[in-house]
Amino acid sequence: MLSHTTPISCNFPSLHSQNPKHKLPNLKTSTLPLSLQITNARYKLKFPPLTKRGHLQIRRNSLDTQKPQEPDLEQKDSMKVDGEIGGGGGRTTSFLIFLLWGGLMYYIFILAPNQTPSTDMYLVKKLCYLIGDDGFQLNHVIVSLWNIMGLWPLLYCMLLIPSGRSSKGSVPVFPFLILSFFLGAYALIPYFVLWKPPPPPTEEAELKKWPLNFLESKLTAGITFAVGLGLITYAGLASGDDWKEYLQYFGGSRLIHATSIDFALLSTFAPFWVYNDMSARKWEDEGFWLLPFSVIPFLGPALYVLLRPSLSTVPVAPISLASKEE
Repeated sequence: MLSHTTPISCNFPSLHSQNPKHKLPNLKTSTLPLSLQITNARYKLKFPPLTKRGHLQIRRNSLDTQKPQEPDLEQKDSMKVDGEIGGGGGRTTSFLIFLLWGGLMYYIFILAPNQTPSTDMYLVKKLCYLIGDDGFQLNHVIVSLWNIMGLWPLLYCMLLIPSGRSSKGSVPVFPFLILSFFLGAYALIPYFVLWKPPPPPTEEAELKKWPLNFLESKLTAGITFAVGLGLITYAGLASGDDWKEYLQYFGGSRLIHATSIDFALLSTFAPFWVYNDMSARKWEDEGFWLLPFSVIPFLGPALYVLLRPSLSTVPVAPISLASKEE
């Protein structure tokens, strides 16, 4: 009975030692028919001989360890695809912001009050100094609001360049920032939808060129904060009659109505971009106390820009040769 089990006894040493006298005769393949020689050769190629004890177990274990890795690779690939398209949460947030922008455009052009279109045109010319002294005194609150809306785009330039630039998309931030000097948040919100972090790395040479050398200057940040503080103080010291007149303009003038909403939108989005810039400069621990102040309209973000560390003191990420070739 054991002699019939000797062909597989090489993997079971206990069987092999029971009858050591019986040995399997050596068959020469040259004496076999040609068809059997070909079959034997194919069998040896498909199943190589195992010369070491436990070799079969080692090979089986190696295959078993590879199988659990395959789902991990597939999971990583799926995560990579999700990251490239922004992920479910990013798409939902962008879609909601886009709906907000669309609703605002519809409201401003269709539903906003427009009872004084001729007065709005006169106010624009008066505020832009296209009309000289004609005896009409502008409302102090409206003057402050109009001028500070010219500072908001500059402040957003300092927050979005370079930390708010998009590296995964081909949409540049500069056109939206230029349009924001005329349209305010109504021009920036579409970029907020298209923005895909993280920002691209900044080179040392770029810090010495326009516009980064201007936007990173503490002199620019100091003048922006000082002028903004003066304008807000000017509006705060306005009389009660000025504020009542402003509310009347807000309820009947599309210009003042849309400008006031624009101011509120820029104030609402500013804390997020303050935190984004703070994270890009790796200043979360030291400057975290400034985040509560960033909710203060204009003055909070302007104070952060004044106190934040310059990019020259932050380790600048080097650009690899592969990224340059791309």
